[in-house]
Amino acid sequence: MIHFKQILLPTTLLLAIACNKTAPKSDAYGNFEAEALIVGAEATGRITALRVEEGQLLKAGEVVGAVDSAQLLLRRAQLQASIKAVAAKSPAIAAQLAVYDKQTAALAQQKATLDREKRRVENLLKSDAATPKQLDDLNAQLDGLQKQMAVVEEQRSASNATLGVQKNGLLAEIQPLQEQIAQIDDQLAKCRIVNPVEGTVLVTYAEASEMTAIAKPVYKIADLRKIILRAYVSGDQLANVKIGQTLKVLTDAPGGGYAERSGTVTWISPKAEFTPKVIQTKEERVNLVYAFKIVVDNADGTLKIGMPAEVKF
Repeated sequence: MIHFKQILLPTTLLLAIACNKTAPKSDAYGNFEAEALIVGAEATGRITALRVEEGQLLKAGEVVGAVDSAQLLLRRAQLQASIKAVAAKSPAIAAQLAVYDKQTAALAQQKATLDREKRRVENLLKSDAATPKQLDDLNAQLDGLQKQMAVVEEQRSASNATLGVQKNGLLAEIQPLQEQIAQIDDQLAKCRIVNPVEGTVLVTYAEASEMTAIAKPVYKIADLRKIILRAYVSGDQLANVKIGQTLKVLTDAPGGGYAERSGTVTWISPKAEFTPKVIQTKEERVNLVYAFKIVVDNADGTLKIGMPAEVKF
């Protein structure tokens, strides 16, 4: 799943609180934002399913949609059929070699019979009950059997080598087809739209039955359980802010008061910038300030993107 990180900034940035003059003056002012991901498609085609709505909570790894994969499935089936066709040509090596093994076994059995007959004749020859010619005939037969067995073994080795070459050639044809199937499997996996992170859907850019393309945005998601307050301080206040520091964050509460919660400083800008032009007075706009970020727990979901907040050191 292709996704792009995006910082969601508010449309307006309020750095000073003009109302509630009786409230204690805060040390910094800012607005909440969130780090969002724009989730894009990894395949080109028609979106066959998309189960995403704005405000919906999604889990990481959840399959939320799919892109048409019919042509890929047909191509995969075609490749599998080609592999079966090539495999059917593979020689039955074991069956063909078994013929030579049977011949060798038959010759070995004949040799064993002749060996017994030779021993019998040798014993008879000792008592002059047999002739040397009988023994010579048996030795000649044994020698012939040995030569036959050697020939059969040579034929078996040659046949095994030939059949092995044929089989390796067929395997060489099958290997590229298997690689193509692996590529299609990867493309099929990318036809699924998988949510990359747990969070809340902020914006949807596509709907089911629409055409999409690789890297084309489908929806935007952000984890709002931890929300970021981007606030600004002047140069003389910068020494009071440190990474890892816990600060008080104040937000407007019903009835004109403040709701207080804590946050942790995670980033401080290394350089100053001019106060954004949304500040009302010219004097404030020309001041140099430093931005810093505070991560605030938002498990209850009460903090929203763009909401103003104040910070006390």
